[in-house]
Amino acid sequence: EVQLVESGGGSVQAGGSLRLSCAASGFTGDDYAIGWFRQAPGKARTAVSCISTKDNSTFYADAVQGRFIISSDNAKSTVHLQMNSLKPEDTAVYNCATPRGGSGYGCYDRIVWDYWGQGTQVTVSS
Repeated sequence: EVQLVESGGGSVQAGGSLRLSCAASGFTGDDYAIGWFRQAPGKARTAVSCISTKDNSTFYADAVQGRFIISSDNAKSTVHLQMNSLKPEDTAVYNCATPRGGSGYGCYDRIVWDYWGQGTQVTVSS
């Protein structure tokens, strides 16, 4: 069974930085695709970023492009999301997710995100 565990959330002032991590276990293949999503109170969940070790693709939402950096530590099956120049509008619960059979997906493939972590809160104050 695939499991995802997020860590690294917290509270920071605008302009600050946080680093989120998503530790995965239960992968059966060498490659994976992991996405980060966020949901602010009263708003829909939106995609933030994605990384795929299958084709080395990455994706960033327009709202975070140039401020967030996604990376993978393949030896540990862990994905990091470095969040810089944080804004109050970045405040949300952040979840990582991965598809079943994730070794076959790049970030720009049609992906059904089957497995989700429990989420970590990020709060940015002005």
